[in-house]
Amino acid sequence: MQLEEKIWFWALLIIPVILVLFLALQLWKRRTQNKFANQELLKRLSPNKSLFKSVLKIVILCLAFGGLAIALVNPKIGSKLETVKREGVDIVFAVDVSKSMLAEDIAPNRLEKAKQLVTQIINNLASDRIGIIAYAGKAFPQLPITTDYGSAKTFLKGMNTDMLSSQGTAINEAIELAKTYYDNDQQTNKVLIIISDGEDHSAASASVAEEAGETGIRIFTIGVGDVKGGPIPIKRNGVVLNYKKDRQGETVITKLNEETLKNIANEANGAYINGRSTENVVEEIRDILNKMDKTEFEAKEFAAYESQFQWFLGFAILLLLLDVFLLERKTAWLKRLNLFNENF
Repeated sequence: MQLEEKIWFWALLIIPVILVLFLALQLWKRRTQNKFANQELLKRLSPNKSLFKSVLKIVILCLAFGGLAIALVNPKIGSKLETVKREGVDIVFAVDVSKSMLAEDIAPNRLEKAKQLVTQIINNLASDRIGIIAYAGKAFPQLPITTDYGSAKTFLKGMNTDMLSSQGTAINEAIELAKTYYDNDQQTNKVLIIISDGEDHSAASASVAEEAGETGIRIFTIGVGDVKGGPIPIKRNGVVLNYKKDRQGETVITKLNEETLKNIANEANGAYINGRSTENVVEEIRDILNKMDKTEFEAKEFAAYESQFQWFLGFAILLLLLDVFLLERKTAWLKRLNLFNENF
């Protein structure tokens, strides 16, 4: 399913506004009527007035507006699943989500910069398959190899430093996990892009990278942060309360460790890229991928997406017509039901 114009979901906000106005109107009516006469006299003067019909009309109106909003969003459904031939490279992104990635020595902070870099790289891909791994003290699979770039960007948005409880920078575990992502039967070119500040790494990272290189995986590392370093802010509701301190009470200064990232890349026939300039990173990755041989592979994709707005539009129009012809007075069947235990 695809949602063509998601911005129209904001139109749904009109529903709570309608409900609030309806409640306010009912309260005003009640206060005004009480000034005029007591409830017993009002029932005699307006015996057919129905609170249930008023509520029913407002519910129908809200449902109609909901249908119109969804019609404007224009949901589309793929009518068939096709197997298509594509050429590309298998790329796995390993994103560091350790606490040191909260340092703001690169705007807005290291983790947000890493997510921006991955998003922009994905935006410039054509038909390559991608996967995502999150890692800190341990590595965790986020998204298996896929051609669904939309899902990849959705998973990226949700990544944060609280998703993994164990801290550290286990690049070696991320590399080991990445090995399981690639399909060896299809013999595609395998690329692992690690985005990290390189701090608190395991000493085994270089040797694990070398082993990965021997299996045909090329590792490219992107360093985010500043070599001069910066403190790790502790925030609540976006406000800095303090900075992370060590056991001696000193403020922790975390620094970009370029040497570690360069060693990992060199061991796996790759390269290190400084992540300060998003444009430069995207350009370098594009040049690297363009020089690689593209392997043909099969991918299943939904094709022939068909708009479904007409169903919601028709439903909304039907409800609006019903609301117009639905009177607020009681009908014979409603009197017999006596839903609110009213005395006639």
